[in-house]
Amino acid sequence: MTCSVNLRFYAEWNGFIASHSEWFTRIDEASDLRSIKGSGKVGIKITAQNSDHFRTPNDIDTFYTLGQRVSQLTYNMQSKIGAGFLENRDGGLSAFGGDIVKRMEQVGMMVDLSHCADQTTLDALAVITRPPVFTHASSRALLPTCMRCKTDDMLKQLAAKGGVVGIPMIRFMIRPAPPVTVQHVVDHVEYLFKLIGPEHVGVGSDLDMFGLSNGASRSGQSDISRQPNFSRHGAYYADDGMAHVDGLNHNKRMFDLTEAMVQRKHSDANIKLLLGGSFTRVLSET
Repeated sequence: MTCSVNLRFYAEWNGFIASHSEWFTRIDEASDLRSIKGSGKVGIKITAQNSDHFRTPNDIDTFYTLGQRVSQLTYNMQSKIGAGFLENRDGGLSAFGGDIVKRMEQVGMMVDLSHCADQTTLDALAVITRPPVFTHASSRALLPTCMRCKTDDMLKQLAAKGGVVGIPMIRFMIRPAPPVTVQHVVDHVEYLFKLIGPEHVGVGSDLDMFGLSNGASRSGQSDISRQPNFSRHGAYYADDGMAHVDGLNHNKRMFDLTEAMVQRKHSDANIKLLLGGSFTRVLSET
């Protein structure tokens, strides 16, 4: 059942992109990111928030053919692969999970560990041979109560494997309490620049154009605050009930981030890495 639901998901996205080819292009490899610049189109890279649809390693080949280029090993709870960070017990990466990682690397699909629990994250980092990603995560050293964030040891291991962490623009993953502004986002970027280097840092906003609600999302997603052990997020919200960084709840927030980086006198080269260069490199290498 899970596989059939995901097959439909990918079929619908591919159909949507194909039927609006004047506006959208599917991103399959790094060269697509380069060619889309100046085209006036928006690139769409098809991903998954967990890997439950991989019933066997052979399924990875199927979904790669359908355009999937990134898969998060687990979401928040336990799966056949490993534990998500909200699970009661973290047993680490399973033997099946190790087989999934191996096949993902063989076909060229990025391994995303963003929501994995600590031991599952460390086990995966130990067996991974190609650059992994935390597509949307941040440093637990700066947010000790947010278990969704990664320890500095995990971040260093990620960088040692050539990987990239994407800074989320979720207020409670940038600062443990308000106020939280674009300047605090840059503070977090600078911390990671010093810890692991600009070539290992990008943006993984984890927001749609509206932000992120503390209840059901506008896209119809279930209320995440009702999940077990939700307090591990250390969540708090803006006055409008959304989780965005103050002032960054609009679709041009990347311009604001860029301006703040320029004001802090970061080099053009490092800003380009943050705005996509680091993730483009990983896509090239995987």
